[in-house]
Amino acid sequence: MTVYMAERDLKGISMTDLAAAQARAIETGRSMAEKGEDVRYLRSVFVPGEGRCMCLFDASDADAVRRLNDTAGLPYTRVVEAMDLPPP
Repeated sequence: MTVYMAERDLKGISMTDLAAAQARAIETGRSMAEKGEDVRYLRSVFVPGEGRCMCLFDASDADAVRRLNDTAGLPYTRVVEAMDLPPP
């Protein structure tokens, strides 16, 4: 699978709503995986001063990431292939 990033503009979102959005992404990914779709939520980075959020997903393709976000009702400006670079 490949890592994809969903970019979001979440200006003005409360921390409660941000946590709920993350929970929806996690649960929707689990549900889709149980149905045989190769997609799962990995993690997010939120920049509160700009309202920008970058969410990483492991998926078979970008369309699976779009379906996950559309199903969860999560807005995104684009979905692009990315590289997750954890420390060695």
